[in-house]
Amino acid sequence: MTTDALTQARAAYDAFRARGLKLNMQRGQPSDADFDLSNGLLSALGEADTHLDGLDLRNYPGGVTGLPSARALFAQYLDVKAENVIVWNNSSLELQAMVLTFALLHGLRGSAQPWARLPGGAPPKMIVTLPGYDRHFLLLQTLGFELLSVPMQPDGPDVAAIARLAAEDETVKGVLFVPTYSNPGGESISAGKARQLAGIQAAASDFTIFADDAYRAHHLSDDGQDTPVNFVVLCRDAGFPDRAFVFASTSKVTFASGGLGFVASSEDNIKWLSRFLNAQSIGPNKVEQARHVRFLQAYPGGLEGLMRDHGRLIAPKFAAVDETLRRELGESGEYATWTSPRGGYFISLDTAEPVAARVVELAEAAGVSLTPAGATYPGGQDATGRNIRLAPTRPPLDEVYTAMQGVAACIRLATEEYRAAHG
Repeated sequence: MTTDALTQARAAYDAFRARGLKLNMQRGQPSDADFDLSNGLLSALGEADTHLDGLDLRNYPGGVTGLPSARALFAQYLDVKAENVIVWNNSSLELQAMVLTFALLHGLRGSAQPWARLPGGAPPKMIVTLPGYDRHFLLLQTLGFELLSVPMQPDGPDVAAIARLAAEDETVKGVLFVPTYSNPGGESISAGKARQLAGIQAAASDFTIFADDAYRAHHLSDDGQDTPVNFVVLCRDAGFPDRAFVFASTSKVTFASGGLGFVASSEDNIKWLSRFLNAQSIGPNKVEQARHVRFLQAYPGGLEGLMRDHGRLIAPKFAAVDETLRRELGESGEYATWTSPRGGYFISLDTAEPVAARVVELAEAAGVSLTPAGATYPGGQDATGRNIRLAPTRPPLDEVYTAMQGVAACIRLATEEYRAAHG
């Protein structure tokens, strides 16, 4: 580090800040152009479309598992049978919360006791991956779980670490993670690791894999796609047929505010979950399910065709992040390293020095809103002080280029400040 490097970094930052911009790279939301792809959803049902699957969409009957046509559609999406799926309302996170809450109150199938009543009053423990999804951490901690962490690796979670934690403590009840194009790094679990995870020997007989497969079909191109795994089948074949719950939704397929959440598991688990859902609800929104069935069946290429169109809109934004960071920061890792995922909604960046919070602070002052530093760690506490989640999907492409120029300037300045202060 030289004084000149710090001076140059500050000058570049000041010049960017002087532009008075207001850009947002904080949350992983679809763009308006992505939403426009699904505007046909609004008119997918006409006044005469009051029935589907022999059911009156306007009335109560229909059950809690979802419309048969919707179950069949999303079973195909998750590569399972329709009887292995429940289609619910907007949020898959809500479904995760309900399954976990029912486990706390009643235990899962085969549980010796409810998870909230473990021997000695011990809290149930859940394994999560780091860096990971802030909403997972918030949900689990709100429900009273103690979090144990394992690192996310290029081919998925550290399964050997998961196996050690699960084997040594019967209060370790499962693992919750994103298996395909993870949040924030975009890594996908390999087929080999998935088989290992499905078959680990755990101290708890009800150890469960909670797979939030939110980005299963969110590929950035038709080439070099990561292949999703099928935990329902893998766990069955490993001799643990009830071990997996796989969650997904259409929140980033159609409308974020009006999609469908769904879950796949063993037939026995689906019956278990249906019993509790039936106690609290007459059933999910059949009109919205019918609307999705009609729209996705009519879309050119079906759901896969819609996702290809999403990929064509999103891929240039990911390329813009990578291109700008390489140009502005170089590829040596002197200032930062970042992931280059083949799908999903996020990029994970690690600064070379522990300056992530300073980068976010500088960016905010310069008109670029970033995800808070530490958000990818439980409680927002990143001991490394280096990780920042980048979310390029919402802004227009030209704004992504501009925002990343600003982020690069912030990283340079924060790094040179740190090196000047620490010799």
